[in-house]
Amino acid sequence: MSFIKAQQLYRMAEMAAARRLGISMRIVMEEFDVEERTARRMLRQFEDLFPGVQTSDADDRRRWWSLTDVPYIQHRVLKENELAALDLAIRRAARDGTEGEAKALETARDRLVASYSRPMVRGAKGYSEILLLANGFASRPGPTRRVPEDYLNLLFTAFRRPTMVEIVYQGVRDPEPRKRLVEPHAVIVGTRHYLIARDVDADLQYRQFRFDRIFEMRGTIQVFERDPDFDVERYSAQGFGSFVSDAEQGPVRWRFSPSAASEARDFVFHPNQELTELDDGSLLVEFEASGWLEMAWHLVKWGNAVEVLDPPELRNMLERVKRGEVEILP
Repeated sequence: MSFIKAQQLYRMAEMAAARRLGISMRIVMEEFDVEERTARRMLRQFEDLFPGVQTSDADDRRRWWSLTDVPYIQHRVLKENELAALDLAIRRAARDGTEGEAKALETARDRLVASYSRPMVRGAKGYSEILLLANGFASRPGPTRRVPEDYLNLLFTAFRRPTMVEIVYQGVRDPEPRKRLVEPHAVIVGTRHYLIARDVDADLQYRQFRFDRIFEMRGTIQVFERDPDFDVERYSAQGFGSFVSDAEQGPVRWRFSPSAASEARDFVFHPNQELTELDDGSLLVEFEASGWLEMAWHLVKWGNAVEVLDPPELRNMLERVKRGEVEILP
């Protein structure tokens, strides 16, 4: 039996033992991206390899394969990326306001971690912390651009060491792409994805590099000292979405009409927002951030139910967006 086939059968055993009903042929086909004929063969091999397999037929005549008390499954190694993905899901659920889901995921994570030895968990936790740091807990729901997976893999390696990265980048003011050597610190995910890094050849200030403007990316062996005071969550909170601009940074005040106040009250527009219910039933939303265009893109969905009180530049931009005068694409 090949190593890949053994891995697949072991994965089937994990699913059959962990899920209430076990696994069906359809689940096997979807999990391993195989046709029905191959799935049937895999299930026969699964029955031969695991004598304790139990089968049952549901009301819809679908057959299920389940496993109980398989000791060697419990001794499998906890993979680093599995714990990291679970930690990311917990943080994203909490940020999106689904506290019940976040709590359930956290409980599942604790039970999983408690079942493994301390040395095994320590390595997985280190990996998880790096991945959380890289993502910055700044993932926003909604439409988003695709990012080349090799870029993310390369950056993750750079975050772990940490090492510098060479990118070929074309900024808005650049007539053509040019090489830059940067110290990567984080990735902010949103409608646009940004690499937050310090430009070694410039002033070592933190800059945002749009992924869609990165033409090439290469890793280096040049190690750098990560800024211990850099907090990606605090950094990303400077923006409404994923874009941060010192020129636009400042107080933001919106007033939602009484008819839209109850709906707006359930939104988390910004991590540091303050909500005030006014005497006429309207809702005042206040926070400090940049990203006027991203704000305007969002506010246009509310139509006449929202009024921009501050800043005036955002008010003017919202009117221009409504009239179709802003030609900047997402």
